[in-house]
Amino acid sequence: VIITFRTHAERFESDYERNKFFRGLYGWKQIVPKNDKRYLYYRSGLLDDIDHEKLADSVLMVAVKDMERVMRYFEEWHDKVECETMEVFIRKRRSL
Repeated sequence: VIITFRTHAERFESDYERNKFFRGLYGWKQIVPKNDKRYLYYRSGLLDDIDHEKLADSVLMVAVKDMERVMRYFEEWHDKVECETMEVFIRKRRSL
């Protein structure tokens, strides 16, 4: 399934809230400085647990079996994010 989405920046209360949407979807890296050192932590997002392809900005491809999880996430943000889906069939290439 190909999922395209569009955020409406004006509908988010702040940049923080918009970032929360993207971080929840894609995950993020957090750098914490402490005692002259830097600690790097990776915070996972929804797509870390789902096999997917990012085809372009705001365009994802996921298996039909995972579509429901992704759509539930978008439903949580329905008043700020629009999304559309399109089922596609991908055929494996045959070796010649």
